[in-house]
Parts: sequence; structure tokens; C-alpha cells
Amino acid sequence: MSTSSPEAVKKLLENMQTDLRSLSMECKKKFPPVKEAAESGIVKIKTIAARNTEILAALKENSSEVVQPFLMGCGTKEPKITQLCLAAIQRLMSHEVVSEAAAGNIINMLWQLMENGLEELKLLQTVLVLLTTNTVVHDEVLSKAIVLCFRLHFTKDNITNNTAAATVRQVVTVVFERMVAEDEKFKGLAEEPPAVQGNSNRRSVSTLRPSAKDAYMLFQDLCQLVNADAPYWLVGMTEMTRTFGLELLESVLNDFPQVFLQHQEFSFLLKERVCPLVIKLFSPNIKFRQGSSSSSSSPAPVEKPYFPICMRLLRVVSVLIKHFYSLLVTECEIFLSLLVKFLDGEKPQWLRAVAVESVHRLCVQPHLLRSFCQSYDMKQHSTKVFRDIVNALGSFIQSLFILPNSGNSSSTGTPAGGSVSGAQTSAQGVPGVAGPGGVLTTQAAFEYRGTWIPLMNVSVQGSAKATYLEMLDKVEPPSIPEGYAMSVAFSALLDLVRGITTMIEKELNREEQEAAMREGAEPVTTPLSDSSQQEPMAHEVWEEMVNACWCGLLAALSLLLDASTDEAATENILKAELSVASLCGRLGLVTPRDAFITAVCKASLPPHYALTILSSSAASLSNKVYSIQGQNVQIVSPSSESHQQVVAVGQPLTAQPQGTVVLTAKNIQCMRTLLNLAHCHGVYLGTSWQLVLATLQHLVWILGLKPGVGGVLKPGRAVEGPSTVLTTAVMTDLPVISNILSRLFESSQYLDDVSLHHLINALCSLSMEAMEMAYGNNKEPSLFAVAKLLETGLVNMDRIEILWRPLTAHLLEVCQHPNARMREWGAEAVTSLIKAGLSYKHEPPLSQNQRLHLLLLHPLKELSNVLHADIRQKQLECVLQILQNQGDSLGPGWPLVLGVIGAIRNDQGESLIRTAFQCLQLVVTDFLPTMPCTCLQIVVDVAGSFGLQNQELNISLTSIGLLWNISDYFFQRGETITEELEKEEAILVKQAQDIGEPLNRPFHPAPPFDCLWLCLYAKLGELCVDPRPAVRKSAGQTMFSTIAAHGTLLQPSTWNIVVWKVLFHLLNCVRKSSTTADKEKIESGGGNILIHHSRDTAEKQWAETWVLTLAGVARIFNTRRYLLQQLGDFFKAWEVLLDHIQSAALSKNNEVSLAALKSFQEILQLVTPVKDTDKPDALGAIDVSAVLMEPLQSSGPGRPLIRSDSLAERLAQRYGAQTQLPPPGEDQDDSPLWWSAWNTWYRIGTECTRPPSGGTDKLSFVPSQPFLTALIQIFPALYQHIAGGFSMEDLKKLGVILHGAVSVPISSDASPFILPSYTEAVLTSLQEAVLTALDVLQKAICVGSENLQVMYPAIFQQLLLFVEFSCKPPQYGKMETKHVANAKYNQIQLFAPKNINLQKPFKRSPIHNCAERQRTWQRRSTGCAAEWVALNYVPFAERSLEVVVDLYHKTACHKAVINEKVLQSIIKTLRVPLGLKYACPAESTWKLAVSSLLKVLSIGLPVARQQASSGKFDTMWPELANAFEDFLFTKSTPPDNLSIQEFQRNEAIDVEVVQLISTEILPFANFIPKEFVGRIMSMLNKGSIHSQSSSFTEAEMDMRMREEFSKVCFETLLQFSFSNKVSTPQEGYISRMALSVLLQRAQDVLRRYVEDERLSGRCPLPRQQVTEIIFVLKAISTLMDSLKKTQPENVDGNVWAQVIALYPTLVECITCSSPEVSSALKDALGPFKDFMQPPVSKVQNGES
Repeated sequence: MSTSSPEAVKKLLENMQTDLRSLSMECKKKFPPVKEAAESGIVKIKTIAARNTEILAALKENSSEVVQPFLMGCGTKEPKITQLCLAAIQRLMSHEVVSEAAAGNIINMLWQLMENGLEELKLLQTVLVLLTTNTVVHDEVLSKAIVLCFRLHFTKDNITNNTAAATVRQVVTVVFERMVAEDEKFKGLAEEPPAVQGNSNRRSVSTLRPSAKDAYMLFQDLCQLVNADAPYWLVGMTEMTRTFGLELLESVLNDFPQVFLQHQEFSFLLKERVCPLVIKLFSPNIKFRQGSSSSSSSPAPVEKPYFPICMRLLRVVSVLIKHFYSLLVTECEIFLSLLVKFLDGEKPQWLRAVAVESVHRLCVQPHLLRSFCQSYDMKQHSTKVFRDIVNALGSFIQSLFILPNSGNSSSTGTPAGGSVSGAQTSAQGVPGVAGPGGVLTTQAAFEYRGTWIPLMNVSVQGSAKATYLEMLDKVEPPSIPEGYAMSVAFSALLDLVRGITTMIEKELNREEQEAAMREGAEPVTTPLSDSSQQEPMAHEVWEEMVNACWCGLLAALSLLLDASTDEAATENILKAELSVASLCGRLGLVTPRDAFITAVCKASLPPHYALTILSSSAASLSNKVYSIQGQNVQIVSPSSESHQQVVAVGQPLTAQPQGTVVLTAKNIQCMRTLLNLAHCHGVYLGTSWQLVLATLQHLVWILGLKPGVGGVLKPGRAVEGPSTVLTTAVMTDLPVISNILSRLFESSQYLDDVSLHHLINALCSLSMEAMEMAYGNNKEPSLFAVAKLLETGLVNMDRIEILWRPLTAHLLEVCQHPNARMREWGAEAVTSLIKAGLSYKHEPPLSQNQRLHLLLLHPLKELSNVLHADIRQKQLECVLQILQNQGDSLGPGWPLVLGVIGAIRNDQGESLIRTAFQCLQLVVTDFLPTMPCTCLQIVVDVAGSFGLQNQELNISLTSIGLLWNISDYFFQRGETITEELEKEEAILVKQAQDIGEPLNRPFHPAPPFDCLWLCLYAKLGELCVDPRPAVRKSAGQTMFSTIAAHGTLLQPSTWNIVVWKVLFHLLNCVRKSSTTADKEKIESGGGNILIHHSRDTAEKQWAETWVLTLAGVARIFNTRRYLLQQLGDFFKAWEVLLDHIQSAALSKNNEVSLAALKSFQEILQLVTPVKDTDKPDALGAIDVSAVLMEPLQSSGPGRPLIRSDSLAERLAQRYGAQTQLPPPGEDQDDSPLWWSAWNTWYRIGTECTRPPSGGTDKLSFVPSQPFLTALIQIFPALYQHIAGGFSMEDLKKLGVILHGAVSVPISSDASPFILPSYTEAVLTSLQEAVLTALDVLQKAICVGSENLQVMYPAIFQQLLLFVEFSCKPPQYGKMETKHVANAKYNQIQLFAPKNINLQKPFKRSPIHNCAERQRTWQRRSTGCAAEWVALNYVPFAERSLEVVVDLYHKTACHKAVINEKVLQSIIKTLRVPLGLKYACPAESTWKLAVSSLLKVLSIGLPVARQQASSGKFDTMWPELANAFEDFLFTKSTPPDNLSIQEFQRNEAIDVEVVQLISTEILPFANFIPKEFVGRIMSMLNKGSIHSQSSSFTEAEMDMRMREEFSKVCFETLLQFSFSNKVSTPQEGYISRMALSVLLQRAQDVLRRYVEDERLSGRCPLPRQQVTEIIFVLKAISTLMDSLKKTQPENVDGNVWAQVIALYPTLVECITCSSPEVSSALKDALGPFKDFMQPPVSKVQNGES
């Protein structure tokens, strides 16, 4: 029934009247005023009831009067009356009929009662009713009521105290509830602007509404009181305790958070009052350090932490943090930091326990933790609060293990566990002590390094039920049972992990669902919605949370996992680690994910197990992460002392054999967790697959599981011996584990592509490690990874494309491993996968999916790079199987298969190469027609590569035969191949155009069928430069044969490529190889084959190749010239060919150089090819027999050439380019070709005849005689083509080369073959050739035009140069040469060093004599034997001289010959041998020179006389005079062995010369220069008197005198002295001169004779001198006779004077003793009588 219903009102009125009556009765006697008031009160009530319809409202208005009697009653202080009054007042209150004024009065009355200590409980009840039933009490009245309750709380009576405390709590709550209600009421109305925040005036609360104002004042004073300051509002407070104040604060904050969050004034109070207060009160706890109890010396003893306050502060802090962290960002940061500090080991045990409970409270609120993370950890320059909390928990757990549990009782007087409650708690908290059914179970506990900590069940999962935070009644700190703190911390840790992971995963799932829905709704384009823009923010928070907490969590969980001895606890820890790892994986946080997985992995393995991948990742983590500010968090390695049940003993998987390792039950438990992780969360593992699989691999190894068919692991370690021990427990587990492992990899088919890739990568790197480990030993390798790769590949065959590359790439590496077992599995896996892939029914089928087809075959090709024979064997077997099963449907796979067959390397054994070659032979015989034509080129390449392998020569040679067969196949199926290739080409061209790139194909512009040929030629070209001579030879012959046989199929334009890319390219390569070939001698050609000396170095073998190649190319140029000349650049090609000929010709190898010249000759004597039109068919354009001349007949496999005329014609029609040949009779202008040839010839000549520049020490190359001969022999043929433009310039060039060629010496070992024997004197073939060349020229000039004839002098000049060789052999650079001694031609060095006396007489036979001279000089000059022998140039020079005389005979009157002073040159040249005479190398030389001179003069002198006036011969005369003089009076002495007959014959020659003078010169003196005649006269004069020679013996004297010569001279002199036929003054002049000379001579001889006679005394004078004087005397008498006969006027006066002057000298001779002289003297003196005249006549004569 409500208080305002009519019945209730009626009842109230009745009750009030009853109360007043009772009061009146009680006070009748003692208190009359009260009685009166009561009675008037009854009247008042009745009046109100009668007058007002709204009775309650009226009552309220008059409540002051209504209440008055009762107040007065209370004033009596009579207990009975007071109780009555209070009950009445309470009734009024409960009906809310008390006005504000009445309420004030009531409170004042209650205050008095309180001060008098009356009815305390009733008072409290009344206040409570007053405040709870209505809201009339405000401001001071309210404050007074509250103070009243507080004061009652501090009375002596316990019951009152407690009641008052409860009342205070209720009253405080009421005050705040009123405010909440008031806010609700005004919620809809517009709010006034709030007061400025941060207003410092505490009482400025004008903006607050009444109830709010009360609440504000109350809360403010509570703060004041707790802070021990005077209250502002609660006036009259006398005492207060902090504990109570803190409890009140806590309840307000906890119950009314909205008040503080909505009103700035309250927020202000929180910030300004509550927080500083809490921080201040915390200070003793912060400063306190356990064990540093103040010593007497410290000035101010540190206040000890006080349990009740500390615990309540922590409760307040918990509330503040829970509700107000958003307001109190900085303050909460401080609180949380303090909380973390309280967990320090130095703090008292109870403080740490309470702090841990507080932390636990935070840990079960994931959203709160998330807010911390956002507010602190994610802000710059802010404490990382969330991280610190987690790290503190971790450190706390670690400290419990590390620090001894000493602080337990230090803070309390009671011994540990002594207090009742402590004992109770510990009993409750250990449910394990008496387990279900009362059976005693093992205590769950942690144990680490000797520290044993029991584990209690402290709270239900997910709720933080605190024990010590609830002990509000305790004053002394309780004792904490052992293990309590650890248990709380453990729960906190698990709750924290569970909360965070669940929260984030829920949000992640929601986000993923939304994303999926969005995609489903609008699959195409959605602008980013709001949610998706916020997502990054959410992700950042999640990542920050994980990043902040994972280090601490990992440290703590790892330690706990290691220390745990309880299976359930272990399971919980593993679950926690698993869920964090999975979460990190989902968020993509790799480092933490890997760290947690590493922890589980380590726990799965035996302690201290060396597994690099784990330790390295852990090390990198510890470097990275664990320097956390203020906290030392260490990653704890698993300790080895855990008392666990051992279930297995096995061998570790390491490179070096070690002892055994043990697996415990916990290891197996962790392993299962690991399998679970991989199975359920494989998608998120990413790169951590590596850690997981590495660990599983090691566990599998220790447990002894081995791979079987298809890669499934089965238990089986019989092989490994006794090292593996498995307990039955594990034995039953093994099949399960094996099964899970297989399922794990089977389930890979459900992973997404990315995760699958991670799995494959991890397996690959595991396998890499296994490979590393298996290096260098033959231990059984771990095949786990390879087996699992195979298994994964086989189950994912439907999407094999995405994993094929990494999978096979790795398996291919395994195939290269040195460990045979490992390798074998790798190959097994690859080939199984390839076969499975090819036979799998793909969708679409392989025939339509070319890319996949190729992808599957690709690894087969890659296996070719493996060097191990066993792998290649497997590969080739696989190829064979594929060929047999899928050979006809290989299609696009052909290139790959051919690639595999062709992937032969020289380091493979013969057997492999044989096997592969058999495959190739099979392909060539059976599969050529079935494969796409585009593969034919590959077949050519493969066949070529078998040719190039060097293991088996026979295979190389056979493969060249295969190439011939292939070319045959091309020839027969030319048309179909052409069509197919052209289709393909069109497609390729289009593709290339689309991309905008040029088509990239070898030999591109040529038609595709031609390209096929070109590839064939190119391959043969490669074989032509193979290192083995036999292969080169065979390939070269095959190549030139195929070009000859099938060349007509090529388009003319393709010939261009053949010439440039094939032939010239080959020539280049051969040239390069030849020039760099080794000159070392090869001992034998393998086995016992002996090698001929002409092929015993690589260089010589290459020379043969060069010869073959050059000849082949030259022949093609010769036979195909018409075809080639159609090409635009034939001239350029010709030049290049000539360049090759030149470089070959200049090669230092005689064989090559000679062959080059042969090729040169071949292209010069080009037989005009028969025109195509004259031929019976197109292919016959080359006469095969002509092409295959010389060694090529043996080429090819010896089949007859099939002539398919139609094919060539059809191809020609197809390309519409029937070669346009010039019509017959119209020859193309070839002169540039020939001039180019001439230039090449000139260059070769210049190069090869240029003497070496270096000194004599270097071994120089000197060209051979046959080479030079061949070179010079080319000239006549070449001249035919260039005669028309041959100029003087060219003639000079030719001259240089002829001269150079002749000068070249011969190597001493060749000399016996080239030099003539001693007895004969013939020309070498080179010299013959030189003369022939000049002869050709001379003949051409002869019949040539006038302007050609100016070349005569040059030819003379050239020949005369050669003539000089007779006496002065040409020097070849600075090269030392021996000159050959020859009986007939004593050719010795002329310009010998001064110290050698060549004149020294030798008494030896003639031959030895010369040779000795030669050798002596040789030894003295160089001290060593020369390598080179100079030719005998004498026959050559003499022949040249003969040619000169001949030519001069023909051309003496020629203008050019006259103008160029040829006669003078001839004389000048002849002067040398004439002058040398006996000193000439060969006697025949000077004799020939004399006879030639005579012949030339007989022709030339008449011409000279004719031309005397022109002056063109002026310079010749002195030259001629010199020549006569040098010859007639030679400085050389005749050899001492000269016979008298010889001497006389030689004298006869001298006489002949004098006779020529007398017949040809002197008679024509008037046409001849005077000086010349003078010199002739003086010569005759000189000749007519004997010159002395002291070397003759008496016996020889007569012969040596040249009497005949002297006589002729003298006679000639006389004859010309006075001829009576003086027709001109000129002749007379000669006579006068001759006479004068003669007389002078006589005078000299006589005087000398007289002198000698006087000196000799008794000794007779030498015979010679006697003869001379007799001759002179005879001459004088002859002269006298002549003078007499002459007309006197013809004789000059001077002559007479000279004659008379002789007389005294004659007279002096009378004394001589010799009778012959005497008689001659008599004859001479006789004629003088005619001069004896009287003097007069002389005077007259003189006058006349």
C-alpha cells in the first residue's frame, strides 16, 4: 500500500493523534509545556484534516508546528519519551510530510541527543529514515546530519560504532544517489555552460544544482579528512580514521563513476584532491626496502608500510584505474607504475601478494588493458605502462624462483603460516592435497633449479577473486602461504593471455566476416567505408598490445613451462603459448610469433639440444628485445634438471656423432602441441614453418621414424642398433604421431596458396640443413624434408603449378648432393613428381595447357646440370620412359626433351654420353617427322653438341654423319618444312609487332627454311673449329659438301648470310685459333698412334684446318661467282676474302701461307663459270666433280647426291627470285676486284719481304722460298687483269717487292733442297719467277702504247739492282746470314771487318779456301753460327745482266732510255764488278761485266755521239772513264793459284778493252769531252808502263808483266800521238796530249832505273824492272822514228823540248850492267844525232 493512498493517510492521521495522546499522557506530570503542545497538536491535525482535501501537502506545509511537540518531547531527555517521539518523527518522515524547516529542527534536536549520548542507535535510524525517504535535507542541515553519524561512529560502544559506520556508508550513498536522480531529472533541459575547468576556488560550486552541491561538498571533505585536514562543510567533526575514509572514497568512486565523468567539478576533485592524496599515502610503501630497517644513524626513520592503508589504497587505485583512466591519464600512469614497483623483490611479501592480486584484477579486463595500451604505450614520450605490467608479472615470477622465500614473516610478528586465516587459506587453496575420492595425488607444483613452489587453485578461470585485498578487518599483515603469490601470478598470466587473444580474435573474426559480406554485396568497387578506415587504427592497437606484452609473456611462460611438473599446468602454458603464436601469426607479427613457436619447439626437444635454427633465432631475439627499461626480463633456457619421466632415448640428428639424448613425457606433450599448432593454425605459420618442421624433423629422427613409399614416415630403426630405446608408453604413441604427421601434410591441400608456399619454403630450408649436415660423411642423412616435400607435392597435384617451381628447384639441389642416399631420394622425388604430373588428369588436359606441360617437364631439363652420373642415369631413364609413353604427344615438350638429350658435358662418363647419343639416334631415325618443324633446329644443335663433346671421338664423327642425314631430311621434305615454318614465322612476326619489338631469331631476315640450313652450316662451322683435328677435318669436308650439294636451295639473299655469317665467321675463328695455337710438341695422338712430324704440334694441326677452310671458301667464291656477284656487297666480300688470304699468307706457318697463295691463284684464274642456262638442270649449276676436287671427294657419308630438280625450281618460284644472270657477252666490270687483289698482293709482298726490325738475338720469321716463288708467280696472272691501269707508281711497288723477295735468305736446314749443288750454277725458282715477272712487263710495254714505254728506265733500274747482287749480296735487315761457298762462285763477304786480312794467302784447295775464308769471317764477326744462308746471287745477277744487255739492245734509241740516262746507270752498275775484278765473288762476274760493257758501248756510244749536243750524255763520260780505270788498273791482286794460261786469257780481255777505246772512242774525239779524252790518254799512258808487283817470284816474272797489254796501250798512245790525218784541231790536241804523257812516262822510268841501279850495287835488279826499262828504251826509239816521219809543223815545240830533255837521262844509263839494256840503249841513243844542229837554225826556227 503506497504512503499516499487514502487508507494510508487515514491511518497516518490516526497514528499521529495516538502518538500525541501518548506524549501528552507521559508528560502530564513532569513536563506540562510538552503536554500542552501535544494537545494543541491534536487540534491542529484535526483542523488540517477537516479543511484540506490534499491532506499530506497541508501537513507538510504545517510540519514545523506538527513536529514541534515531538521535538519538545525529545528535549526532555527522558528515554521513554524520547523513543516515543523519535518513532513518531520517523513515521512522519516515512510519509514525506516534513518540510525543510521542520527537518532542520529535527536535526538540531538529534544533535543535542547525540551530544548527550542518548538513544544512539535510534538516532542513527532516524537520520537514515530522514535522508532516505525524502530530499528536503540540504546544505548545512545535511552536513550536520552526516557529522552526527560520524561522531556516533567514534563512540566507545562497539555496536554503535559498527551501526554508525554502516549508516555513514548508507548516507554517503544516499547523497550521491540524490545527485544521480537530479541529473536524470534535468537530463532533457539545456545545460548551462559549465564553469571554467581548473577553477582554483574550491568552494565555487555555484554552477552545481543543490543535490550535486551537497555531494561535491561531502566528497571534498572526505578527501580533506583522509588527508588529515580540517573539513570545510562537515563542521563539528571531532575525529576520523584514514581506513574508514579510504573505504568511503572507494565506495563512492566505485558506485558512482558517472558523477565524476559527467561533472567537471567532480573531475577536478579527482585530479586535484584524490590522486595527490593517494600518491602521498603510498609514499611509505614506495620508500620502504625490505631488510633496511632504519639504523640509529639514519636521521629520519622511514615509515613502515601499513597493511590496512596500503591494501585500501590499492583498492582505491583499482577503482580509479578501472573507471577513470580516461580522465586521469597521467595519474593512472603513476598508479600503474607504483603497482609495478610493489611487485619488486625488495618489498614485503604481503605487499607483493596484494599487488599481485591487484594486477590480476587488471589482467581479467582485456578492454581495460587495451585502453592502457592506447593511452600510454602508443603515445610518444609516455611510459609503456601495459608493457611494464606484463614485464613486471614476468619478473615477479622469475624472482620467486630466483629469490629465496625469506620475506615471508619479516613484516609480521607471527611465524609464517601462524595466523589462523593464513592456515585456512593454504588449506583451501590446495585442492590437490586430498583429491577426488580422498586419494592422495601428486602436488601440482613448479620446480626450477632446486626451488620448489606448490601451485594452488586460487580463482576460477577469468575472474580475479582476491584473498588479501578483501581482508578489511585485519590490522596486522597476514602471513602468505608458500606458492600463493606464484599461483595468483600464474592465473593472472593465463587470464591476460586468454583475455587479450579472445578479444582480438573476436574482433578479427568480425572484421573478416564484414569484409566477406562487403565483397559478397558489392564485388566490384566499394569506396572505403568508415569501418574500413578505422580498421588500421584497430590493427595498430592490436599489434601494439602484442608487441608490448610478448617479451614479458614469453619470458614468464618459458620459465613456467620449464619448471612445470604438472601435466594440466603444462597444458595450460602450452595452450597460452599456442594462442599467442597463432594470434601473432594472424596479425602478421613475425618476430613474436617465431619467438613463441621457438619456445614450444625448444620445450619439445631434449634439454640443451643443439638445434641451430632455434638457438640462432633465440639469440637474435635476446639481442633485440630483452633490454626492457627498468625490468630485467631474461629468456630462460630450459634447465636439464626437471624431474620428468623419461619415455625415449635416441640419437641426436647432428653432423658429428654424439651420445644419446632422452625424451621426456613433457617433450612428447610439447611435440603434440606443435603438431596441433601446425595442423590447426598452419595458415598463420608463415615463415615459422621452418622452426616447427625443423623441430619435428629432429624429434622424428630421435624417435627413429623413416620415410617409405610416397614419403610417409614409418617407425623403423632396426638398422640403427641399440642406441634407440623406446618405452611402451611411446611405442603406443608412435603410430599416432606418425599418423598425425602424415595428416598434417595431407591437410596441406586445405592451406591457401601463400601458406602452402611457406610450408614448401620451410621444408626446403630444412632439407638444405639436412644437406649441409650430410656433407662430408656417409652417415644416414635425415630424409624427413625430402620425403615430406614429395608427400606435399603429390597431395597438391591439382594446383601443382603454384608450388612446382620452388618444390622442384629445391629437389634439384638435393640431386646435386654428394651423399648418395640423399641424392637418390632427391632424384626419386623429382622423377616421381614429373611422372605423376604428366599422368595426372589435369583440368584442362595437358594437351590444351601447353604452359603446364612445359612447366612439368622443366625440372627434367634442369637435372642436366647435375654432375653426378647416377642422377643423369635416372634422368635419361625418365626421358626414355617419357619417350616410350608420351613420345607421340610430346608436342611443345620436344625442345625440353631434346635439351635433356643434348645436355652432355665433357666431364660425364662415356657411358652416359653413349646412352644419350642412342636417344638422339632414336629421335633422328623415328621422331623427326612427328616433331614440330621448329624443333628441327634444336635437333641440329643437339647433334652438333654430340659432335663437340670430347669424350668419345667416334660419337663426334658419327654425329657429323647424323648432321649429313639431317640435311638429307631437310632436302627431301623441303616443301612441307618450308610451309610449316612459314606459318610459325607469321605468328611470331605478329607477336613481335604487337610488342613493338623486332623478331628475335638467328639469321632473322632470311626465310625460315633457309635459316634452318644456316643453323646447320653454323653448327658444322663450330665443329670446324673443334680442338680435335679429325673432327675439324670431317666437319669441314661435310660442310663444304653440303653447301655444294644443297646450296642451290638457298635464296640469293641467304647467300649473303652464308658468306658473312658462316664462311667468313668460320675463317675468322680458324684464323684466331691458328694464330694462338700452342707450339708445344704433342708426343703421341693417344694410345700408341704415332704422329707425323708435320702434325706434331697443335699449331701444325690447326694449319691443316686453316688450309682446308681457306681452300673451301675460295672454291665457293670461284664456282659461285655469278651467284655471289648478284649480291650487293660482293666487292666487300671479295675484300674480306682477300684480307683472309692476306693474313693466311702472312702467317708464320709455311703450309698455311703457301696454301693461301694457292687460293689466291685459284680466285685469280677464275674459270668463267658455265651459265645456268647452258646447264641441263638447276642443281647442276656447279659441277660436282669440279667442286669436290682434291681431298673433298671423301666427304659426307658417301651417298650419291639426290638431285631433286623440281624442289630447287619450286623453291625458286616460291620466292620469285630466279637469279638474274648477265646476258651472255655482257661482262660485268670486274676491274675494282682485280685492283683490290693487286693491293692485297702488294700488301702481302710488302709484309713478307720486310726485313725483321729487331736485333739478331730475336728469332725472326723469314718467309720460305716456295712461298715467295708462289707469290711472285701470281703476278703475271694478276697483271693480265690490271694491265690497263698499271702505272709507274705500281711498277715501283712491284720493284720493291721483287727486290725484297730476292733478298730473303733461306733457313739453313732448307738450304740443301733449294740451293744448287756446288758444281752447278743455276737460278732458284724464285729468281726465275722474278725475272719472268719482269719479262712479262717488258713484253707488255713493248707492244703497249707510247705512254707505257716510259717504264723502260724503271725496268732497267730494277734489273741493274739485281746485277749489283753479284758483288754485294742484299742485306736482309740486320739478319746475320752465311753466304754459301761455291767452287765456281767464291762469294765472300766484301765489307769484312778491318781486322781480317782477306788477302792473306791460303795454300788450300779452292773450295776449302773460300769456305774457310767464309767461316773465319763468320766466327770472328758473330761468334756463332748463323741460322740463315744467303742465296748464291751470282747466277741471278749474271742472268739479269744478260737481260739488261738484251733489253738495251732493243731500246737504246728510245727517248725515255736516253732521257733517263740508262746507259750511265748501266756503266755505273758495271763499274763495281769491273773494279773488283779478282775480288769479285765469282770470276765469271767480271768477265761477263766486261763483255756486257763492250756490247752495250758498241750500241750506246754511237747514240751518245749523235746526242752529244743535247748534253744528255755529259755525265756519262766521267762514269765511263772511272769504269775503264777501275777495271784496267784494278786494286785487287790476282789469286796466287792463278795459272799462267788463265793470266794470259785475262790479259787478252784487258787488251780487248783498249782496242775498244782505240776503235770507238779516240777516233771520234771531237764529239767527246776533252777531260774524258785526257783521262783516257793518261790511262793509256799508265797502262803502257809496267806497274810493279813485289809478290812475284823470279820464275813467274815474265808472265805477270802484262807485256802485251802495255804494248797495246803504248801503241795506241803513239797511234793517236801523231796521226798525219789531223782533220780537226781536236785530234791534234789529243796527239799532243798523248805525246806529252808518253815522254813524261819515259823520263820517270829512266830516272827510277838509274837510281835503283846505283843503289843495288852488285845485285842485279829485278827482272821486272829490267824488262820495263828495255820496253821504255824501245819505245823511245820508236818515238824518234815517228817524230822524224811527221810533218815538223804537226809537232809542238814543247814536245821537242821534252824529247831533248830525255837525252841526259839516257846518257846516265850507260853505266848499266845488263847486256839487254845496253843494246836497247844503243838503239835509243842513235836517233839523237838528228838533233845536233848548229844553234842558229833553232833561233831562226824559233823566230819563224
